[in-house]
Amino acid sequence: MADMEIDEVPSASELDSNKANEPKTNSGAYAVRSIEGWIVLVTNVHEEATEEDLQETFAEYGDIQNMHLNLDRRTGYVKGYALIEYSTLPEAREAIDKTNNTKLLDQTIAVDFAFVRPPPGIGSGRGGQRGKGGRGNARPRSRSPGVGAVGL
Repeated sequence: MADMEIDEVPSASELDSNKANEPKTNSGAYAVRSIEGWIVLVTNVHEEATEEDLQETFAEYGDIQNMHLNLDRRTGYVKGYALIEYSTLPEAREAIDKTNNTKLLDQTIAVDFAFVRPPPGIGSGRGGQRGKGGRGNARPRSRSPGVGAVGL
């Protein structure tokens, strides 16, 4: 038999340390940074909450770069969610860890990363079929009648 080179298999602790560096959401997906920062999604926000209420709650975890608290056009009340942007991952992570499942105006809020990608092997179901026109391993298209026919 010919000599074969065998790659070293990383230890379990090395694998765990690499995974610990990747930001994960509460549901297990991987958080993704937006163009300008880390966006935190706050859901179940009380309809009478104000930007000041959110600022008081979330400013202690870092400098808030941007905040969106969308209002219903018809009623003028908060739609029930807010988007808060932090410039660094540690600030966003701390805000999520410290405020998820806490009360804001007597209503329990849920806090997590807004932008995520699924863990490897889960997701779009394309299985690495990018660039194939969406047909994957399907059979080729049949030709139209008369195409390539001689003497018509």
